[in-house]
Amino acid sequence: LLSVSFSFSQSTAKLYINASDPRVTISRHIYGHFSEHLGRCIYDGFWVGENSSIPNKGRIRLDIVEALKKIKIPNLRWPGGCFADEYHWRDGIGPRKQRPTMINTNWGNVTEDNSFGTHEFLELCDMLGCEPYITGNVGSGTVSEMNNWVEYLNFDGQSPLTTLRKENGRNKPWNVSFWGVGNESWGCGGNMTPEYYVNEYKRYATFAKNYPNARLKKIACGASDGDYNWTDVLMKNVGTRMWGLSLHYYTVPKSWSDKGSATSFDEKEYFTTMKKCLFMDELVTRHGTIMDKYDPDKRVAMVVDEWGIWTNVEPGSNPAFLYQQNSLRDALVAGTTLNIFNNHADRVRMANLAQTVNVLQSLVLTQGNKMLLTPTYHVFDLYKVHQDAKLLPLQLNVPDYQYGDQKMPAVNASASVDSTGAIHISLVNLDAAHTIPVTTTISGSNWHTVEGQVLTAAKFTDINTFDQPGNIRPVPFSHARKEGDQLVANLPPLSVVVLTLK
Repeated sequence: LLSVSFSFSQSTAKLYINASDPRVTISRHIYGHFSEHLGRCIYDGFWVGENSSIPNKGRIRLDIVEALKKIKIPNLRWPGGCFADEYHWRDGIGPRKQRPTMINTNWGNVTEDNSFGTHEFLELCDMLGCEPYITGNVGSGTVSEMNNWVEYLNFDGQSPLTTLRKENGRNKPWNVSFWGVGNESWGCGGNMTPEYYVNEYKRYATFAKNYPNARLKKIACGASDGDYNWTDVLMKNVGTRMWGLSLHYYTVPKSWSDKGSATSFDEKEYFTTMKKCLFMDELVTRHGTIMDKYDPDKRVAMVVDEWGIWTNVEPGSNPAFLYQQNSLRDALVAGTTLNIFNNHADRVRMANLAQTVNVLQSLVLTQGNKMLLTPTYHVFDLYKVHQDAKLLPLQLNVPDYQYGDQKMPAVNASASVDSTGAIHISLVNLDAAHTIPVTTTISGSNWHTVEGQVLTAAKFTDINTFDQPGNIRPVPFSHARKEGDQLVANLPPLSVVVLTLK
């Protein structure tokens, strides 16, 4: 057990970090992202108009690219989501004016012109310096369709498909290794039972071939939320014949029929939201225990490739486009969830926040030529220090955050040591009213200095706007100090704090 978090009646938190023998690596791929053909994520997000005055390279918007490069985006998942299981990749290659259109039946019945396809996505990944994660069409596609897509992307020899790729402007293969075998096959991807999907996975995976320099990391469709039976059936019948098994969980403040506002909510709703966010730890633990039963060596990665807060859309926006604002609450959801993933890094080795631009819990919002970075973006910027660092096991004794007769741990944390020996500690104070002192004892480290940054605001409903894009942003944190051999930090209410010890 890498992290033990429990609470009791006290006003201060005590953190114990073991830095003496770090073994587990926090994969950078935990910090991945997701871009679906949905609303304004691709079109009017990453992808601008043909004659747009917004600075772009081949229609890919450059300010977004630079923002994502800054946070060291490790991977990007595409083309969906539900869209993946109605997407036929051949429609999105070749001269754009000759590409057929289609109806995006999942997201508003809008016409998809296929101007952004395989070559455009992989050019975007090249510009970002990240690995592509492609989800294949199992729901309405065929085995040969996915097999051909893999060959088109990864084969370096002579074949009709590689000739076609070269005619479309790409001589060398891309060597894409991350492949999802369908998406949400229990729902929009086909409404399958786990037993049925097992056979579909085996069939599709058999014909998704490895080529030189492109050994596939095949990711099977895993469970939604607490469907532990799905995980059991997949692990029992597929086991280590997959690189990863996915898990989807969204933090929905109220209910699926009325999810709640992204910007207008009270403390009761905030409290409920954060309690639902913390449920991710139980999900990862329980699904992980089932995986351990069949895979005690943890060879199969848990891939949480859809997560984040899901609220009602912004008033006046298309309800099918899932455009929502992003508040300080969302940053606290992000920081807490990433701490959970870090602490389970022995099993969780990839994750994808939904979604990158203009959809759900976005990093970036756009309005014409304007762009803003959300509070969630800044959490990823602060936490990038954990990418490929070694996890430091910790114990955290914290006070309760109470609302009415409900309570939850007020503080959560994770810690790592990077290749230079610097220790990074990320702390989240969920309490809406109280500053919480944290006293930290670190064994196995002889550190001398501490510096940090904090992300916070006066209210959990505070947001960045296009007129005031810098309302919520990280600033230097001056409330951490060394006292003897201990680290003492005072965490403001509603804050994400990242400390670096050297």
